Amino acid sequence: MKKKRELTYAGAGVDSAMEERGMKGLLRWVRKTYGFPGERARLMVEVGYFASVIDVGGKMGLAMTTDGVGTKILVAQQMHKYDTVGIDCVAMNVNDLISVGARPIAMLDYLAVQKPEPRLLEEIGKGLYLGARQAGISIPGGEVAQLREMLKGKRRNYAFDLAGMGLGFVPMDRVIVGQDIEPGDVVVGLRSSGIHSNGLTLARRVFFDRMGYAVDTYLAELRRSVGEELLEPTRIYVPEVMEMLEADLRIKALINITGDGFFNLIRVNAPVGYVIEHLPPPPPIFPLMKTLGKLNDEEMFKVFNMGVGFCVVCHKGDADKVVQIARHHRSEACILGHTVEDKERKVKLLPKRLISKKRQFIKY
Repeated sequence: MKKKRELTYAGAGVDSAMEERGMKGLLRWVRKTYGFPGERARLMVEVGYFASVIDVGGKMGLAMTTDGVGTKILVAQQMHKYDTVGIDCVAMNVNDLISVGARPIAMLDYLAVQKPEPRLLEEIGKGLYLGARQAGISIPGGEVAQLREMLKGKRRNYAFDLAGMGLGFVPMDRVIVGQDIEPGDVVVGLRSSGIHSNGLTLARRVFFDRMGYAVDTYLAELRRSVGEELLEPTRIYVPEVMEMLEADLRIKALINITGDGFFNLIRVNAPVGYVIEHLPPPPPIFPLMKTLGKLNDEEMFKVFNMGVGFCVVCHKGDADKVVQIARHHRSEACILGHTVEDKERKVKLLPKRLISKKRQFIKY
């Protein structure tokens, strides 16, 4: 019997190393644009962080980000259900905006379609509305492009791509990018709703290619079908994080745990490492994928959120209040660990005996 090859994110078609190399060339040109507006709009948070911030005067910053739903859209096509991916689109953008301390105010959407099927547009619009309502933002404009020759997808006439650009405001003296992090600060984790909108390429490879499941295959471990689980909307963390910021807690960093999992912690440019002493039990989809796909912990924690969708780094004296506010918004939260002095900025996951090294987790 032929042995099945070990699955990895790169093997599933997502080459992060190549993307990183390619981005250097792209950014070489993009960075040349920073000075074009002159003093009218100085860039204060550079490309590469969760959101960029431009000083627009009056001691106010305009926070901006852009993101899409990714291959979760293919699952929506397989399910012929499109009323949740709009929530994901909003979530991916507003969760990045709050990561610099900004209050999200609006989002523009870009929808590319194979064919402008009325049902498709109606359901996507419903999801955008539901996401905007949760985040407290408006969607004052957008674009629908008919790209029949460019789009293929999983269902004829229903192929599409969906992305957004989020906008928010933040006082310039309240921008948070980890500049005040010190050793001994506490990392609080807010629970995810599931896989969110990252790692779907690998998840689809496990469930549909390796196992041969259909989207309507019911799995007892999930208590629902594979498709229903994968389409669970990304959690929006705006209400609880806004309350934390308004409570004048000593918030040091706000970290959206998206693609690259816990590696998002080291996107914060501070000379500290992170020691994670406690990991909450992950939603059932993660151990199930690990077992079915024969994935190791190194790959799981590099690709997926593993049950933690957002992290708040705060002064240890405010950690309990952060947890309390999160729970007030029905967001499960717990203390994960703390920061330590470390110029190499490593992430150490004690329960799994993993440590970060050159964009990988390795066993120690």
